[in-house]
Amino acid sequence: MFDYPVTVHTEDSPGVALTCDTIPEFNAAGDDLEEALAEAGILMPAALSIYVDQRRAIPKAPAPEEGQPVVTLTALTVAKIELWNSMVEKGMRKADLCRLLGVSQSQGDRLVDFMHGTKLEALENALAALGKRLVVSVEPA
Repeated sequence: MFDYPVTVHTEDSPGVALTCDTIPEFNAAGDDLEEALAEAGILMPAALSIYVDQRRAIPKAPAPEEGQPVVTLTALTVAKIELWNSMVEKGMRKADLCRLLGVSQSQGDRLVDFMHGTKLEALENALAALGKRLVVSVEPA
């Protein structure tokens, strides 16, 4: 759902560059594919922050093509995406969420800040307030 397929670019310069059609604000690079994908895991949340700043829903990822690498996000980031998209769907601003949860503006901001290590319980509570339930599953790697 939020494992974003990326396009690998190797022709323009030494090393590897990655772009994502679904999240055009994203790009990453490295000396090789492994390094570029490691950087992508750090940079994709920063690209997603642009959607929050612009009050836009974050798009779901399409299925990758055969052999296409993907940027896999952490469970915490996926939970924040779901919270943000639920807020956008309901026409809510961060201030509305803060009032609903009875938390300060800084606490509310951190709930949808992809660069902040929010506790999963806080996201569960916020999602529950929006009529959603967080479900975690484990799959083979």
